[in-house]
Amino acid sequence: MRRLVPSLLLLLLVALPVAARAAATFTVEARTVPDEKAVFATVESRNVVPARTRIGGTVTDLKVQDGDHVTAGQVLATVHDEKLQLQITALNAEIAGLQSTLAQARIDLGRAEALAHSGAVSREQLDRARTAVQVATSALNARIAQRSVTEQQMTEGAVLAPIAGRVLTVPVTDGTVVLQGDPVATVAEQNYVLRLLVPERHALHLKPGATVRLDGKELGETGPAFGTVTLVYPQITAGQVRADATTPGIGTYFVGERIRVWVPAGQRQAIVVPAGFVFTRFGQDYVRIRQKDGTVNDVPVQRGLPLPTPAMPDGLQILAGLNAGEVLVRP
Repeated sequence: MRRLVPSLLLLLLVALPVAARAAATFTVEARTVPDEKAVFATVESRNVVPARTRIGGTVTDLKVQDGDHVTAGQVLATVHDEKLQLQITALNAEIAGLQSTLAQARIDLGRAEALAHSGAVSREQLDRARTAVQVATSALNARIAQRSVTEQQMTEGAVLAPIAGRVLTVPVTDGTVVLQGDPVATVAEQNYVLRLLVPERHALHLKPGATVRLDGKELGETGPAFGTVTLVYPQITAGQVRADATTPGIGTYFVGERIRVWVPAGQRQAIVVPAGFVFTRFGQDYVRIRQKDGTVNDVPVQRGLPLPTPAMPDGLQILAGLNAGEVLVRP
């Protein structure tokens, strides 16, 4: 019966699909990996825009508070100015008087035109009547336009969100007196970025399009997360270079929150294998190597730091014990 066991195992291996058997082995090779340095990044918004008042007055009906999500054009508060309503009332009275003046001027013009046919009035009197109608019409149109301006000012009492995003601060309350241009709220655009501060000696290796690595646990993920550098600022401040990176999953973060990020600081040769091929026994790390004759041996190795990449998320550096060309077998 014991002699049949190796034969049965061999038959099972032959029956396995080719893809499954290929996934169970890994060929060791020296890879060019980035020499990463850990820095801290701050979650920042691309644009922080204040929502300002367009008229002066008193804040009424404040609709938002810190942390609210708003859309572009949403009404955040209303500024009320009682003088505008009084101006409209005064303009309505003036318009009513000018309408009466225009009606009387038209009546006088019609009477003058009727008498002009019979020669009872002179040409000068007829021209005066026509001029009076034109003056009354112009004065009426001017007051109507002025009333439209005042009504537009009243509609501009609504403070609108300039962009879509999250409200960071609301420095006013209901009843606050504001002037034209005062901020009612500051809105951070929801398109967040990671603002990196990299020492200047590592900045030469930081270019737009470079990949940065984040700890997936900080983003609520099980594996590592990766981002892309989008902008490197050309100015060095206090020995540091600023850069912006984008990565999915930071839209729910707090603005100003600090995250640890690994940035490229050069390249080096290293042996990286999937972590699943390394196992620990009695405190020592081992891998299984397939020899040329088909036998499998357990070889001790020295484990290094994790080196995850987009192609190998569970990458693990091996410092000693492996050579390029060796074939590992998954335990």
